[in-house]
Amino acid sequence: MQHTGAMNMLSKDKIILTFKETRPQFLFLSVALTFLGTSIAWYYGSSNLRYALLAGFGLLLTHGSVNAINDYFDYKSGIDLNVKRTPFSGGSGLVPEGKISLGHALRVGVFTSVAASLIGIYFVFVSGWKLIPLLIAAILCLVLYTPVILRTPWPEWSPGLGLGVMPLLGFYFVQTGEYSWIVLIASIPSGILVHNLLLLNEFPDREADRAGGRKTTPVVFGMDGAFRLFRMATISVYIWIVGCVIATLLTGTVVMPVYCLICFLSLPFALNALRRAKAYNDRDKLIPALRDNVIFILLTEVLMGVSYILEKMFPVS
Repeated sequence: MQHTGAMNMLSKDKIILTFKETRPQFLFLSVALTFLGTSIAWYYGSSNLRYALLAGFGLLLTHGSVNAINDYFDYKSGIDLNVKRTPFSGGSGLVPEGKISLGHALRVGVFTSVAASLIGIYFVFVSGWKLIPLLIAAILCLVLYTPVILRTPWPEWSPGLGLGVMPLLGFYFVQTGEYSWIVLIASIPSGILVHNLLLLNEFPDREADRAGGRKTTPVVFGMDGAFRLFRMATISVYIWIVGCVIATLLTGTVVMPVYCLICFLSLPFALNALRRAKAYNDRDKLIPALRDNVIFILLTEVLMGVSYILEKMFPVS
């Protein structure tokens, strides 16, 4: 009986560690994107809750796969042995701490990516073959990000595209069977936000990334250059939203709902992130900057989703 109890406990612990390897605390981004993508599809009159939930689960699996595969390659390259982890950067730490094996991390990444691919294949059959190019692009971003793209200058474009823009196009397609330029325009702020999430999270890892052969923006362009890009991209989110709202008012076509101006409620967190990130050599200020940036990003994504719901229920455009 004691042996059975120990085996059950071991199995339970392994399941918990497997779940932690996907870095679930970061998967809230996928939840926010699911909400935003579904809200956009609902606004345009083509929401399918069952498809939305399944696509959201596929996005969670994809995001978890990227995290696990990233851990695998970080340990293989030696980055995980040199990085100074924060609650927001530096990987899960499970492999270097000996809590799971390197092979286990890889298996988590492979299993979640295969499961996500099966969901994608299902949607090809039910929503249309035109989803295939988007899936191929997403798979390339997933597979090549850590071993290839991170070794080229300005790699942050890849998660911005693969985990910011393409999911929203995908959510819209699986529920409507088509793409839309309006949805592409509306997805740009999301792409910039995810780009900035990765960019700022690279600040504490600069030296470890440099030693591991990565060419992140802080490594290639220096911390001053990386901060300027972060600042410019943060400001551009609000400029893009205001520009789209003005276009909506001038043309009568909803490029983005007027309600998207509520995204300015996230501005205090954006300003805090900018102010603290400017002192990037002070770790005591940088970690709160990472936190404020996460809040800014998630809140902005959710507020954009809310704006489409409000425009559907109480149209003003």
